[in-house]
Parts: sequence; structure tokens; C-alpha cells
Amino acid sequence: MTDQNQDYLLVAAIDFGTAYSGWAFSTRTDHSKDPLKVCANTWGAGNLMSLKTSTCVLFDKNKKFHSFGFEAEDAYSDLALDNKHGDYFFFRRFKMKLFDKLHLRRKFMLEDEMGRRMSAMDVFSDCIKYLKNHLKQKCLQQLPDTCDSDIRWVLTVPAIWNDTSKQFMREAAAKAGISDENLLIALEPEAASLCCRHLPMNAIGGGSCNFVPFAPGSKYLVFDAGGGTVDITVHEVQPSGSLKELYKANGGNWGGTYIDIAFRNLLADIVGNDVMDDFQTTQMMDYIDLFREFEVKKRNFKNEMTEKITFKVPIALNEGFKQKKGRDIKDHIKTKPKYEKSVNWIGDKLRMEAHVAKGLFADACESVAEHLKTLFTEGQVKDVPTILMVGGFSESPMLQDVIKRTMPDKKIIIPADPGLAVLKGAVIFGHDPSVIQERRCRYTYGVKTCHQFNERIHPESKKFVDDDGDILCADIFDRHVQIGQPVEYGESQVTQSYVPTSKSTKTLVFPVYASDEAEPTFVTDPSCTHLGNLTIELGGSGTGRSVSVQMTFSGTELKVEAEEKSTGKKTNAKFDFLG
Repeated sequence: MTDQNQDYLLVAAIDFGTAYSGWAFSTRTDHSKDPLKVCANTWGAGNLMSLKTSTCVLFDKNKKFHSFGFEAEDAYSDLALDNKHGDYFFFRRFKMKLFDKLHLRRKFMLEDEMGRRMSAMDVFSDCIKYLKNHLKQKCLQQLPDTCDSDIRWVLTVPAIWNDTSKQFMREAAAKAGISDENLLIALEPEAASLCCRHLPMNAIGGGSCNFVPFAPGSKYLVFDAGGGTVDITVHEVQPSGSLKELYKANGGNWGGTYIDIAFRNLLADIVGNDVMDDFQTTQMMDYIDLFREFEVKKRNFKNEMTEKITFKVPIALNEGFKQKKGRDIKDHIKTKPKYEKSVNWIGDKLRMEAHVAKGLFADACESVAEHLKTLFTEGQVKDVPTILMVGGFSESPMLQDVIKRTMPDKKIIIPADPGLAVLKGAVIFGHDPSVIQERRCRYTYGVKTCHQFNERIHPESKKFVDDDGDILCADIFDRHVQIGQPVEYGESQVTQSYVPTSKSTKTLVFPVYASDEAEPTFVTDPSCTHLGNLTIELGGSGTGRSVSVQMTFSGTELKVEAEEKSTGKKTNAKFDFLG
């Protein structure tokens, strides 16, 4: 990754979400006057108008890009009505396939809604390309002389994503036509934090009019609840106004789409998985409409509600059930003790008791509550007084209520439009990436190397002899930074010297490992995971050559630079986690 181009005129951000995606941009001039003055697009789907569109993409039978967002949903639905969708590839909510995937590879394949496979790199890059071109088209209407080199791009990813997934997104962006030197990766809760520093706040649960959440010295936890993940970081405002991360990024896969999954599971529990699968496959337009309606309804579920909830369910689902099972769903429900008194199915209406509807939130909300309870026992987090709730799922009164009940002594702050905080904040981050002055390492990072063999501490099984006859120990975890270690932006955290063990070596290749333990001894320890390789090119020959390597762990991505000690010449060095 090369140094960032400083001669940009505007920052363009793409928020690539699990459920919804969007873009925004602002010029340097506008940013200097008002950081929140950003241009975004309004997307439409029937009566629904939104500043984000659905994260869905459609490809034709030749795997050529067809459409994205609400447009892709509608196009696929129309194809399904005419029974012409069988040759098409339709992907939705696929971003989570990259979550926690330490062994991700460039050739990784994605399965679409029908189980057909395409290259994940192609799917992601075509989506980014569409959003990039869509943004540029709108941008040129306002700033007709803008060229590619004038734009600094920002792409958002969850902070809890690993380095492999981040590299995958960077390479997908490069394939979409965004050059390395013009791209920043922004971490979603960090971006939201930057946005909220400029927003008027609504405090719920004990806010006061003289409370200033972002004054120097203040500490707060950013709780970013999106479609796929809940992403958490903890910040302290520095005297300069920059931010210091107090605890490593954390969270889990408890986002808003898991409420949709719970709803689908409930329907499948009633009608059978085979009926739901067939309904999804053959009646995609109805399937999409059903979940669009559920999306709107679930945002208004409240813990105190007691009345029944009514959903309009496409008649095709009942017809499909009747064809397979020989009777109506309304009669079938009466035979299921679990639902006979709490769920009714009348024509195209599904009515459920409030406790059933609220139960759809149970798993996700309980996971969030347990995680927060554990997190606030940590020393660096214990005295943090404020929780800042952002992300689309944070609009849910059910989730808000869980947070308030779990953390009754904390101030809960929710911006006016929490679902846009990441997108707007990504633009702000693009104008000044150094504003996050200090981060905490999520893992202990190191490389596989060898040391002089010491029979008192090294196992015999790891002994070997190099070309010079030296007796060495293999598989040593050469630690570079430690989990939870504070790392300052713009400074390299590690300077190491390496010497080849073979005279003919032209390239040093070090396997890179991550561990969730502070002090692993060998890369073969159970806590260690092989991420990929650090590759350093060498000049000359012989085993006496030495190369100095600087590694930076304080940005949103890992960075490495190397130079030959004897000549001071820069040499190529890079991390590759994708293989």
C-alpha cells in the first residue's frame, strides 16, 4: 500500500453494508466549513425512499453485471414472474460471508439465492464498481471537471473484521477501478464516532442539557449495530480533539438481519423448510415483498407492546403449502401446540401475539446484553460513562430497551439518524485519517522465524541445522505487537532486522501469525492462526545480508516497509493474507 495522494479535491465514501449500502461525498472546501455537509443519494423502492439501497446484486447467465440494490431486487422479481430467473445469479446480504474468515482466498466462491456459485471477488468488485460509478455520475453533475485523481475514496468495513477480509475488500476495490493510493479503509464504529462529534444528540435515559459527550477527556463506547454485525470500540477525546482507542475493537454477528432470520425460521417452523425454500425459489417477488414489509414493521416493535402484530403474507405461500401438504396453513397451525394460541393465519394475513413478535429479537439482544456486561468488567472500559448507539439496528426500540436495562447507570446517546452515521463519518475520516490518534491491537502479531537452539528451553523436535552449520530452533513466534497494545497513528511499531539462512535466497518469506494470547512461544501453539505471508525482496547474495523491516499496526490496515542495511536501498515488501 503506497502513501495516500494528498492532492485530492473531494472525499467519496462507500458504505458497503450487509443489508443496505450507500455513498456520500464532500469537497475539501465544504468540509472545512461544515464537516456534516455531505452529498448523498436518495434511492427508491415503491413507496420506500431511503438514503441507502438494498445490498443485492444481479448477474446474467454469463455472469455479467446486470443491476444492484432495489433495482436488482425488482428486476429479479420480474424475471421470476416470467419464470426466466433460472439462469441468473442473484446475491443478497452476502457481506457477512467475509466475517471472521481467517482463511479467505482470492478464489473464494459465493453461493447465490439458488445455490449457484460465482467468484466472490467478482461479486464484491462489481458492486463497488457500480456504487463508484453511480457516485461519480452524480458528482460530475455538480463538479463537471472532476477526474479520478481528484477523488480520495473511503470504503467502510467492520472494525471486528480481520486483516484478511480487509485485504480482500481493498483488492476488490482495485479491481473496481479504485487505485491503492487513492483508497482508505475506514472502520465503521470509528467513522460513526467521528460523525457524532458534530451532531446534535438526543440523550435517552438520564441525559442532561449541560452534558457534553465529546469534550476533551470524555470517554464513550461506540455501539455500532448494523445489519450483520454489532461492532464496538471505546474512545477517549484528547485535548487536541483527536481520538484515542481505549480497548481493542470487539463485537459479534448479532446485527439486524438476524431478526429477519428468526422470522424466516418461525415461518419455516410452521410451514416446513421445504415449503419456505420452494417459496423463496419460485416466488422471489413475493418473498422479497414479505421481508420488505417485515423490515418496516420490525423497526416499530417495542418491549411494552401488548397488541397482536399483523403481517401481510403473499397468498402464494399458503398455496404452495396446500399443494405440498393438502390443507390450509390456518388449519395446520391448530395442530401445533406451540402456535395454536399465539399465531393465526387468515387468508393473506399472519397475526401473532406480541410475545411471539418480541421473541424474534431474543437471541440477538441476549447476545448483545451478555457481551456488554462482560465488556464493562474490563479495566479500560469499567469507568466509561456513555454509550453511543449508531447503525440502522440501533433505531430499534427493542434493542434500545435491552441496552438501557443492561446498563442502567450509563448515559445512552442516539443521533437523530443513526443509520447514516457511518456513511457521513467515513467522509469525515477521509478528510483527516489522523484524527484517530491511537488504536489498540486486536491480536498479538508475529512472524515465524528461528533462533539459536537452546536445549534448556527448546524441544528437540524443533531443532535443525542451517547452511552455515548453526543449530537453530524452528517455529519461533517472533512477536511484533501484543494484543491490547496501544499503537500511535503514523508511527511504525516494529523495526526488525532479518538475515537469510541460505546464500542463494533472493526473497525472504515469513509466515505471519495472529494470536489472541499475549505471549505465544511457537507458531504451532493452539492460539495461533496463520494469516498469510510477509514477503521481502533481497539484493546480492550470501547469508550476511541484512534487511531492516518497519511494520505499522496503528492504521486501519497493516503496513510494511523494508530497506537493505548495507545500502539503505528501499526494497519491495508486502503482506499477503489471501494466498
